[in-house]
Amino acid sequence: MTKIRSTTVLAVKHNGSVSIGADGQATMGNTVAKSNVKKIRKLQDGKIVTGFAGSTADAFTLLERFDEKLNAHGGNMERAAIELAKDWRMDRYLRKLEAMLIVANKEDILILSGTGDVLKPDNGIAAIGSGSMYAQAAAQALVGHASDLDSKKIVEESLNIAADICIYTNHNLIIEKIS
Repeated sequence: MTKIRSTTVLAVKHNGSVSIGADGQATMGNTVAKSNVKKIRKLQDGKIVTGFAGSTADAFTLLERFDEKLNAHGGNMERAAIELAKDWRMDRYLRKLEAMLIVANKEDILILSGTGDVLKPDNGIAAIGSGSMYAQAAAQALVGHASDLDSKKIVEESLNIAADICIYTNHNLIIEKIS
């Protein structure tokens, strides 16, 4: 799977809800270029929420293609993700894009990569970006030991932990809960 640096995106399915969030930091090399980038996007009238890591322009290209696939497949997130992954891997132009996506609806969370991966996490937690392992570990601990928290609070706490550790992740968070 592609390793994307310079952000953290986390999605959690817990206690009947799904939330996805990301920090707001954009870097160029080892310099902070912007601290309040919005890396979370709603599609299909808010029924699907996406987060991206990697090149912003590349991610926007992929998000547009994903939205086209959603429209072509009646909003079926999994089918649209598979079709996008096939195009992403096979198309000469798309193949060069450097980004990863997390897409979520109220039932599922998927990770999409340029190597053709469409992964559905077993534990209802998905993370991408440089701080992904910190956020994922924190989310797993919170899901296991703080079951009274909702998915949005788990995402918030986990991203804050990642921001305390990862130099490419900041505390300017955007989090969306899917109802």
